[in-house]
Amino acid sequence: MNVKETLNDGLKRGYQFTLPAAELAAAVDAKLKEAQPEVEMKGFRKGKVPMAMLKKQFGPRILGDAMQEAIDGALRDHLETSGDRPAVQPKVEMENGEQWKEGDDVVVNVTYENLPEIPEVDLSSLKLEKLSVPAEEAAVNEALENLAKSSQAFEDRKKNTKAKSGDQVTIDFKGFVDGEAFEGGAAEDYPLVLGSNSFIPGFEDQLVGVKVDEDVKVEVKFPEEYGAAHLAGKDATFECKIKAVKAPVDAKIDDELAKKFGAEDLDGLKKQIAERLEAEYAGAARAVMKRGLLDQLDEKVKFDLPASLVEAEASQIAHQLWHEENPEVHDHNHGEIETTEEHKSLAERRVRLGLLLAEIGQKAEITVNDQEMTQAVMQAARQYPGQERAFFEFIQQNQQAQQQLRAPIFEDKVVDHIAEKADTSTKTVTKEELEKAVEALDQL
Repeated sequence: MNVKETLNDGLKRGYQFTLPAAELAAAVDAKLKEAQPEVEMKGFRKGKVPMAMLKKQFGPRILGDAMQEAIDGALRDHLETSGDRPAVQPKVEMENGEQWKEGDDVVVNVTYENLPEIPEVDLSSLKLEKLSVPAEEAAVNEALENLAKSSQAFEDRKKNTKAKSGDQVTIDFKGFVDGEAFEGGAAEDYPLVLGSNSFIPGFEDQLVGVKVDEDVKVEVKFPEEYGAAHLAGKDATFECKIKAVKAPVDAKIDDELAKKFGAEDLDGLKKQIAERLEAEYAGAARAVMKRGLLDQLDEKVKFDLPASLVEAEASQIAHQLWHEENPEVHDHNHGEIETTEEHKSLAERRVRLGLLLAEIGQKAEITVNDQEMTQAVMQAARQYPGQERAFFEFIQQNQQAQQQLRAPIFEDKVVDHIAEKADTSTKTVTKEELEKAVEALDQL
């Protein structure tokens, strides 16, 4: 195989591979001889089929296989020898492909963009600030109050008191459509919170103002998109007996409330809340620190970028932002989305930092282990309740999906590695100061 360089411009590379006809013919003959002992054909004993007949019967297919193997092998050898790392799959085109005939040399043109040389970075020169936010008593108390509201109980109102929105009414009810009771339309002692929107639209509104022991008829219309097709869009009447009217009462903030949430006592619940809050603060603070780290790397390190990667990233950014601005469109049946200079600028940053982090991670021998991948898959599977098994099978069979889960784990581990090497200080701030720092991330 003869290799000739045809392009060397920045990161762009081009080569012409020439496979002499004699070498290709020899490769075909070798494959046929290797297969001959196992070939059976009518009129000949096994292994005794003449080479000429083998070539006529199997030659064209073996010729194609030999040609592909020769080209693949030559490209592989070239990349190993040159040390080139194509940014994307090399483009391989056969010259005069339609006019080529057996006996001609095979000429193939290969083009690709090479990954750039990534300069070394003195990680110790980076100055990072980690924000630390203690869980203040006011924040813990606010969380306690929210838990109490979510655990509210209901107490009977005074007799003859009318039900209000937010009250809980206990009812017996029976539903009718076209004068006939329908399956699933009846219940006894059903506790319904008015204003919860858990029943058909309009049902709960008609129970505001009722009293205990009243009999009420509720007239409603099932929604057109109702789950039960035989009821969808139908008018219905519900005969209701009001058995109790109860007012909401916030749970008391005491040991009993703590036990409802798995703590031994109130102090234990406060401790749990403080730990949860500080974990949330730590996650937000890490995002701020990571942005600072990436900004410094982006400022310190510059190198040429493969245009193909930048274009692909810019297109993806434009597509994602377009769908965010047009949330009603859920598919990809839309016109071409034009990329702007802003998209390109953001794409250049992402590609540059992605290549840099990959290089730092590779040199530090950072990997994503099986346990980390399993945790990531399980976490992602929770987004598909009832379809977890199908999701696991999809991930197992899809290398691209695996990479999408692996990439953020790898990036976070590289960021942690860099932070350990950098000049890092810790600053204690308030919750409000942290919130402002997080809000600033979206404004950059």
